[in-house]
Amino acid sequence: MFKIIKNANLYTPAPVGKKDLLICADKIVAIEDCLDQYKLPGDVEIIDVQGAVVTPGFFDQHVHLTGGGGEGGPATRVPPVMPSQLLRAGITTVCGVMGTEGTTKFPEELYAKVMGLRQEGLTAYMHTGSYQFPSPTITGSPRKDLITIEPVLGVKIALADHRCSFPNDDEMLKLVADVRMGGMLSGKKGVLHVHLGDFGGAYEQFERLIARGLARHHFSPTHTGREPKLFEQAIEFAKKGGVIDITSGGGNVYPFVECVQRALKAGVDRSRITMSSDGNGSMPKFDANGNMVAIVAAPVNANHAMLKEMVANGIDFETALMMTTSNVADSLGVKEARINIGANANLCVLTNDLNIDTVIARGVVWIKGGESIKLANFEA
Repeated sequence: MFKIIKNANLYTPAPVGKKDLLICADKIVAIEDCLDQYKLPGDVEIIDVQGAVVTPGFFDQHVHLTGGGGEGGPATRVPPVMPSQLLRAGITTVCGVMGTEGTTKFPEELYAKVMGLRQEGLTAYMHTGSYQFPSPTITGSPRKDLITIEPVLGVKIALADHRCSFPNDDEMLKLVADVRMGGMLSGKKGVLHVHLGDFGGAYEQFERLIARGLARHHFSPTHTGREPKLFEQAIEFAKKGGVIDITSGGGNVYPFVECVQRALKAGVDRSRITMSSDGNGSMPKFDANGNMVAIVAAPVNANHAMLKEMVANGIDFETALMMTTSNVADSLGVKEARINIGANANLCVLTNDLNIDTVIARGVVWIKGGESIKLANFEA
């Protein structure tokens, strides 16, 4: 029931130095300089990390849990993700999304996957909707999904992309108003998670809607580094108080680290940048005539890989870590991805070169020495 993590070089994500952590069941219940004085009933598992960096488990807000794809027909649909894929990447908290295929894949299926991950021991949420407008939902209404289905944090849609439905301003106004009201009435933030294509016009539409009275924090644009003008507009959006999500799994006009460096240099506050992998989604390539010529599945470990790349290229560790932990939680309005008393016991232990050594999800050790020591159903 009890675990003590000893001699942690702790990042909450803020650096706090050497600490011991006490875990009871699935929660962090004490953080002290030394916990040797505690007399606890029953067996206590001691995990001495000997000065290793301990961080919150990573939070990836854009993973195609049920599989993306389908751009090349049914044979190109990506299979669902398995829990160990997430955990080996350090991901203990995830927000699932749908993608291009919103006709024969359903938000009900995504909901079932989210609840399955929760039963396995991960922390999981979802957005209803997919690329299309009107959004496919579980209850028939984006507002009702937010109000009545606890894991639903927002609605996903695609804009400025050849696979989207090109909703006009009035249609978007009604959708974002539904997201806002659904969030208000359920005690959630309520976000519209927007897949951005490279056609242009999406940020202009955001600004028109904001000018009509909608709050900027309801807009959650992703794939913001796709092309130069889009990225410049993303920077301005963030400087006005928005949050921008840069895809760690590829598809950016500049290398990922350069995107982050450009944003920071331009004056974007580090708390306004998140990264997500687009993991388990499809990465199709199209020729000049719009025909798909290749497709692969995006990796789920890209956030960890880019965390290491950022540090190797001079971005301080706390700033890099925030982009896959606390910034993500704040942008979605959930109390996750921080280490504090009462928080879920979701932790990563990193080696000196920032590789993943140990992953603890809801108090259970899944990864040790970089290897899976526990598997979920159907993974054996």
